[in-house]
Amino acid sequence: MPAPAPYYYFAPPDERLANGDGRKIVVGKSHTVKGDIVPCQSGLHASVRVIDALGYATSSILYGVDLSGTVVHEDDKSAARKRTYIWRLDCNAILREHARWSALQVIHLWDAPDIVRQYLETGDESIRAAAGAAARAAARAAARDAARAAARAAAWAAAWDAARAAAWDAARAAAWDAARAAQNDKLTTMIADALYREATKES
Repeated sequence: MPAPAPYYYFAPPDERLANGDGRKIVVGKSHTVKGDIVPCQSGLHASVRVIDALGYATSSILYGVDLSGTVVHEDDKSAARKRTYIWRLDCNAILREHARWSALQVIHLWDAPDIVRQYLETGDESIRAAAGAAARAAARAAARDAARAAARAAAWAAAWDAARAAAWDAARAAAWDAARAAQNDKLTTMIADALYREATKES
């Protein structure tokens, strides 16, 4: 079974380096670049957490990679002089399942139509279009209700002082961080399980 990746990288759809480089991405090979290493500008990128790497994905093709040479870290990504490709996994089915799982974690927060819940729980592709239409209709209705509620609440806005607003922002940030951590743990486990199944099948 491939070792857990120190970093995760979703490759472009053609599995070649972007920005006119064009070099082919191959397991067991490495790429290097010259010049300054600046995240988002120059260098070979990857993320420590797969959920962060997903934020930059242009395909479902995931590589476990190692970064070396000069490595510059930012909050959700790193850029390096050298990137080595350790394993490859097409995560299309995994990402669909993970998206459904994530939606189910918050389904109690809204009055989801039955067909939406059914699709999220089963992944039945035959009802996906109908579930999407039902979800969009429910979202439009909720948006109308929210707009009316916001108009009523506007008169009370002055009563919220800065400290209370700051506390609310902090609570929301903490909840977001916890949700992202849970999503990352789930997705990392799903990927590890898929890699294990592939390794077992090949042996």
